[in-house]
Amino acid sequence: MKLKTRLVVAFLTVVILPVILSGSVIFAVGKYQMNCIEKTYGISETSVESLSNSIKTLGQLTTKPYRELCDEIDRTPQKMEDAAFLEKINQELEEKKSYLLVRRNDMMAYVGTDYDEAEAVISQLPKYDENRTPSENSIYLGGEAQALVKQIDFQYEDGEEGSAFLVTDVGTVMPEVRAMAREIVIIVVLILLFTIAALIVWIYRAVMGPVAKIQKAAENIKNGNLDFEMPKADNDEFGQVYQNFEDMRIRLKESAEEKIQFDKENKELISNISHDLKTPVTTIKGYAEGIMDGVADTPEKIDKYVRTIYNKANEMNTLINELTLYSKIDTNRIPYNFNTIPVNAYFDDCAEELSMELESKNVEFGYFNYVEGDVKIIADAEQIKRVIHNIINNSLKYMDKAKGMINLRVKDVGDFVQVELEDNGKGIAAKDLTKIFERFYRTDASRNSSKGGSGIGLSIVKKIVEEHGGKIWATSREGTGTTMYFVLRKYQEVPIHE
Repeated sequence: MKLKTRLVVAFLTVVILPVILSGSVIFAVGKYQMNCIEKTYGISETSVESLSNSIKTLGQLTTKPYRELCDEIDRTPQKMEDAAFLEKINQELEEKKSYLLVRRNDMMAYVGTDYDEAEAVISQLPKYDENRTPSENSIYLGGEAQALVKQIDFQYEDGEEGSAFLVTDVGTVMPEVRAMAREIVIIVVLILLFTIAALIVWIYRAVMGPVAKIQKAAENIKNGNLDFEMPKADNDEFGQVYQNFEDMRIRLKESAEEKIQFDKENKELISNISHDLKTPVTTIKGYAEGIMDGVADTPEKIDKYVRTIYNKANEMNTLINELTLYSKIDTNRIPYNFNTIPVNAYFDDCAEELSMELESKNVEFGYFNYVEGDVKIIADAEQIKRVIHNIINNSLKYMDKAKGMINLRVKDVGDFVQVELEDNGKGIAAKDLTKIFERFYRTDASRNSSKGGSGIGLSIVKKIVEEHGGKIWATSREGTGTTMYFVLRKYQEVPIHE
């Protein structure tokens, strides 16, 4: 789940869940406390609305005592002169947070509470027979009194006027109502705390779990350990971070492996160069000493020694040129000079040059051009010639026949021109065939081999062909020979419609 979605869910949960839980709890607690109030105070049909209206609720407290007292006065009004009876009524009213006042004419005959507390009420009591119709409804006394009063008018046996008042202080709060309010506040607070705590834990785990994994991955990378995998990416913000970290790890690992391989290849290159330079340098040194020591004592010997020195110097120069070119290609700094080249004319010139060179080395050369018309390619003529010469030099290097043979074939294959160079050399083993274009790879791994070369010739060939938008491959049979193929895209004119 996305972090944004989690935050939205958390917000809705904080808003909705406490409301639902609090409502349910308030209903349950309210129902329980209302039942308690009904049983304790004899109030019927209580509701949240009645409890919220304190005047109405307090007025109901004395409803039952009011009715009972009315009935008693109707039956035996003389009891209103009985102090014990009045005390009993007052005790019942005290249980309901009320008290009794009895007035005879204009004098107070009974006061069921401290007189000083009741003085403000007494001063505002309604007159006898002021409310002609008996009613259970309370009379509200304001000012300092702040009380609800229910009045019962009667006459004593001697005919004097009497009034009984059931007084309830409006500041009275029933313990059950207070307890209910306290319980509701506590429960609502607990619900809020529980909801918030649960959401904090939920979001914390959703955030800190991925953060811990990212931190561990960062520590692995810092310590150079790249052999680990990030967790599978989920469809959220952290999933994208996981994927980015995994991509970074892979890139870093590839870079590290490339550096190790590069260092290994450089060491191998230095080893190859040392070996390949050692032979011609030793030869040059030996023949030069022969001339200096007078071993070459005839003009013919001197000429032979000098030519050998010259040829070995050329070998060294070729090796150095190869290394220089490869460093330029490897860093993409080789300056290509692409031009439109006619296929037939270009390869005819190459064949003529190769024929003379191979003839001097006692190698039979065959040239077969199957391209018709004025087919052209876009290429760097010098670099393509370098490709052909490198392939041929590689064939000559591994030629094991007394009478060598090299064939050059040029074919038209649709949108490409295909060049084939076939030899009858020693061939290449199937296990090595896919590796011959790797730099520094040599099928003859023995350093005792008489074959020279740095092992980068065919890798240069591959690089140049690919930079021309073509591709190169080889087929071979051990003991029979090898054929190198490479293709170059034809030049095609785009017609202009006027």
